[in-house]
Amino acid sequence: MRTTTKLWIGVGILILLSPLGLILPERFKAGDAWGEWGADSFKELVGYIPKGLEKLSSFWKAPLPDYAFKGWEDKGLLGLSLAYIISAVVGILVTVGLVLLIGTVLRKKK
Repeated sequence: MRTTTKLWIGVGILILLSPLGLILPERFKAGDAWGEWGADSFKELVGYIPKGLEKLSSFWKAPLPDYAFKGWEDKGLLGLSLAYIISAVVGILVTVGLVLLIGTVLRKKK
């Protein structure tokens, strides 16, 4: 089996495992997934919002906030898990597309 095939199989497995970020915190009543804290969640956890986080929190708006589409917030854990998987696929496609585009541009310059 080729190395790239193994890579894509690994990426596919990671895509399918991506809903664990939703399922495990839900199962263990842990709140937000680790590292996915917004400014409000951070204030609840620590008691204040660091100035840098507060300043930069409005700088970037995610294309798929909370990894879901508008109106999918009430679809339950199964619907949100599907949204996580779709979000992972979209993110990987965008990343691969950008890498291929940059590679093509750099190859033409040489």
